[in-house]
Amino acid sequence: MIRNVGSLCFVGLVSLVLVPLTVAQDDILVLGGDGRHCGEDPDCINRLHPDIPMVARAVPGQSILFRVRNASDFELDPASAYEDPREGDPQIGTVHPLTGPVHIEGAEPGDVLAVTLLDIAPGPFGYTSVSPIGFVSDHVTGGFRALWRLNRNEAVSDDIPGVRVPNASFPGIVTVLPGRDELDAMLSREAELVGLGGAGFPPHALHASPEAVCGPAGTNASECLRTLPPREHGGNLDIRYLQVGVTLYLPCYVDGCGLAIGDPHFAQGDGEVSGTAIEMDAEFTVTTRLIKDGPELTRGPHFEGPVRVLDIPSRRFYATTGFPLKAAGEIPPDMRYLGANERIAGLRNLSKDISLAARNALLEMIDYVTETYGLTPEQAYVVASVAVDLRIGQLVDAPNVGVTALLPLDIFSEPRK
Repeated sequence: MIRNVGSLCFVGLVSLVLVPLTVAQDDILVLGGDGRHCGEDPDCINRLHPDIPMVARAVPGQSILFRVRNASDFELDPASAYEDPREGDPQIGTVHPLTGPVHIEGAEPGDVLAVTLLDIAPGPFGYTSVSPIGFVSDHVTGGFRALWRLNRNEAVSDDIPGVRVPNASFPGIVTVLPGRDELDAMLSREAELVGLGGAGFPPHALHASPEAVCGPAGTNASECLRTLPPREHGGNLDIRYLQVGVTLYLPCYVDGCGLAIGDPHFAQGDGEVSGTAIEMDAEFTVTTRLIKDGPELTRGPHFEGPVRVLDIPSRRFYATTGFPLKAAGEIPPDMRYLGANERIAGLRNLSKDISLAARNALLEMIDYVTETYGLTPEQAYVVASVAVDLRIGQLVDAPNVGVTALLPLDIFSEPRK
């Protein structure tokens, strides 16, 4: 059942998909925010599995408001006296609470789901901490946590006086549900990696939501994916450019796709190097459309939007993403000198390998340019060499660090095919 609890018009936004006449396109579906934490909220999950039931349905073009909890799922108000009984789990099983999943009407496996960010309303407080998963945690070993006061314009903190961080809010996680085949591949390749000592977050049932599917006595407790690493389904991309006005393209693996959003960030530097951004509670308003013959997205999601979220000389951009994934039997050229060829060749996932992630983002961009603009691979390679920016999305979400390849679209005199 579609829950319509309000209406809001966004001038200039035009749906590209026809919807049933019985549903007004400006009716907003509102989800999430009940209870003290994710486990008490029927619209909240913190694991991913194809058997997780959808919590609501929306039509393409409809506005959806996601009320989203901070990444740790703990109370941020310093005046609160609430003591959360879930604290102290060394496997941080409360991370990340996601609002959803939402069934998008008409979506089928093989479709591409375009998700456009319309508005982000930050909560009143945020935090940034030095985390054990930080990029240089071997050098910065002391514990530190800053509490921020937030508004629509900036963040300030008594813990870091004299600093004002401008609002650049975005969702760290936008995801769809994996299908059965994708789930099996992800679980097996990450298990191989962890088995050889690589970094990763295998299934962990404590504090998992929904409990009936992913909890200790759940039907699929040993199969539910953790939300910390991003994957082909999207997830914890932590790309700071996914701001208002940007559209993210995700692959659909199950009927309805299963759209979920979480990990609200008020601001983040490229890399999220301490392990956290300015983490906050927030409300995200989005809209969706379906693409029946879109890009394959085999190496990672794509996104595009207004150039104001970037620093490149172009009015618009297109981007691809890459993770340290490879085919079984492949040895990346820049790793052959290590000598562990048999071990490397047998893996399909390398741990926190930014070079391989960058290589995959670049290869995806070369494919995109050749297919979209009719250039040869050699020509596309030259275009990438002189005009594409490779930027780090995040360096801490083991095992899959993320790289983004950015293409300024104004360099082309002819429009896309």
